[in-house]
Amino acid sequence: MIKLDILSDPICPWCYIGKSYLDRALSKAGDQPFVIEWHPFQLNPEMPAEGMDRRAYLEAKFGGKEGAVKAYAPVVANAEKAGLSINFEAIARTPNTLDAHRLIHWAGIEARQTAVVSALFKAYFVEGRDIGARDTLAKIAGECGLDAAMMAELLNGEADVADIRARDTNARERGVTGVPTFIIAGQHVLTGAQPPELWAQVIDEVQGLLKDAK
Repeated sequence: MIKLDILSDPICPWCYIGKSYLDRALSKAGDQPFVIEWHPFQLNPEMPAEGMDRRAYLEAKFGGKEGAVKAYAPVVANAEKAGLSINFEAIARTPNTLDAHRLIHWAGIEARQTAVVSALFKAYFVEGRDIGARDTLAKIAGECGLDAAMMAELLNGEADVADIRARDTNARERGVTGVPTFIIAGQHVLTGAQPPELWAQVIDEVQGLLKDAK
């Protein structure tokens, strides 16, 4: 199998859409050609720990309400194309995602990383849950088969905070400026929410390489 590293942030709508496109292509491919690992990249590394009101954040970032609406129009269109329902009205706050990335890291140790990533996307974009809140993250961990009490204890400490920040910084130093970013076999980079058709071509090529290597 081929390593597929994915840099993502669980509050990034393009990451949610990009994962959906990849999942669609993988479901049609049958055999899973990738070993997937998720890596941290915070869209807002300077976000206050408590997060902030989402409307205020968007209007500040995009220069007012009209700018925010214009910026998110392509997101809405592509989400519909991907068959995703994003409930923007339910999202009250834009969280700091450092703790969410810590949870994703720990889920990887338990071989439940993709399940937790999927649950975080659903929690934020569909259910409007505050994934910056540690009690919410612990509940999501439990819903994914992790030890919720243990995750709550870890989240309430400083475990792996420095590591997540260092990995985020390292990604930026290597030239990553946005997510999703997909790195195939440590060499080939795809950026953005790539359509299922492109992923189908990539998967065919990877499966061909794997077949030739046997």
